[in-house]
This record gives sequence, structure tokens and C-alpha cells, in this order.
Amino acid sequence: MRKPVVGVIGNAHRIENRFTVQAVGERNLRAVAEVAGALPLMFAGEPDITDIAALLDVVDGIVLTGARANVHPTRFNTVPNPKHEPYDIYRDEVALRLSEACVERGVPLFGICRGLQEMNVAFGGSLHPEIREIPGRMNHRMPRLENGEIHPDPKVIFADRHEVALTPGGAFATILGCDKIRVNSLHGQGILQPGRRVVIEGIAEDGTIEAIRIAEASTFALGVQWHAEYDPQRNPINRALFVAFGEALLARAKAA
Repeated sequence: MRKPVVGVIGNAHRIENRFTVQAVGERNLRAVAEVAGALPLMFAGEPDITDIAALLDVVDGIVLTGARANVHPTRFNTVPNPKHEPYDIYRDEVALRLSEACVERGVPLFGICRGLQEMNVAFGGSLHPEIREIPGRMNHRMPRLENGEIHPDPKVIFADRHEVALTPGGAFATILGCDKIRVNSLHGQGILQPGRRVVIEGIAEDGTIEAIRIAEASTFALGVQWHAEYDPQRNPINRALFVAFGEALLARAKAA
């Protein structure tokens, strides 16, 4: 039997302020290859290049990765503010349509950080542009030094920072075998109103939504607000999620 193939969405970048490229963080690719047991295949987050129907004919699953850019506020009927830039409107177009198409076609879908947010918006939900500005919420952005610069040590940046309470008996609790976990935190936007079919299965201690599933999906359709791709090779929580995703990929590949 052939190895399952996973499409991993690209993000728009400019190199030397001249060359437009599509890029994917290598940790996403390694998580798919080394833990989910699949072949990662990057595709462009650009609707003029990526034909979603053709893509889903080729892959056995999709990963919507985290990204620097925020989902554009017009996607959930909010006025954009320059302080919440950058945006990646072309990735928005691909990811939102793709989220619905994956669920409709029974293609395993794993949303990570921005990917969770895209899944929520795709099903009619909304986002808050800066979770830390909501009274009572913690700062979910990556740690910084006193001078405002991003902390130079990835181990500090991606360290587990808060707890997440999982829905007892839910998909996440079943996969992970527990009702409470600790996760990293590197995001500004977060879910404000859940979309239709978006089931909340994990909530941080400050009330921030951290884990979702899509109701009545026929296969794996989960999203996490933390960066599960960072360390699934050694982190048992993130490993279990990618292993479960890999099992769904195998089932899809066998059925194809």
C-alpha cells in the first residue's frame, strides 16, 4: 500500500522585498512525515494556483498550519485595523474553502493555530483580533525580552504555558486519554464566536478556546490553538494528535 499524502498549506512571503514565495515551516513537514507517517506535500495558499478539487483528488489529508498573518477581518464582518496586520487574503480564500471541502468530502483535516481560526471562520464563526485585550485574558503571544524583542530561545518560546481543560468523553479526551493538558501559546487572534458545526472541546484557564472539532464530520476534523507541530516527536500530547491524524490518513488512503 502506498504511503498517505498530506497537503500542507503554504504562506505568502517576500524575500529581499522583491521575490514572492510560498513557504511552510519545516516542523510542520517533519511532524507529518515522522509522526503521522505520511508524505508532506506543500501547496500554495493562492487561489489562482491551487485548484481545491484537484488537490483533494491527490491528497489523503490536509494540514492548515500556523502563520504570522491574521485572518482578514472582513471574513467575519469586522472592520480591519492596521495594527492587526499583516494579512494573507489569498491564503484566507484557499483555507476557508478548503476547510468546508475537506469536511464535505471526508478528507482528514488538522488545523493548527491559524488553521483552527480558519476552520472556525469557514463555518461562520468570528475571531477577536487580539485575545490579550479582552479583560481577564492572559497574553497568549510568544514570550519577549524586556526590550520588546522576541525571546531568542525556541525552548522558551514553545514552552508549555497554560492548561487546557478538555471535554470529558470528547474526541480530544479520547485521543489523549485525559481531561487536562498543558500547551504552548503563540497567537494573537482567537475564537470569539464559534461557527456552525464548530464544537468546543478545549478551553484554557482564562476562557480562550483552544481545541475544536467539526460536528458530524466523517473523519478527523480537529483544530488546536497551540503549535502541536513543534515537538510531536517527544511531546506525548502532540504526538498522540499526529498519530490519530495518521490513522485517519491510512483509512482514507485504503478507501481511495
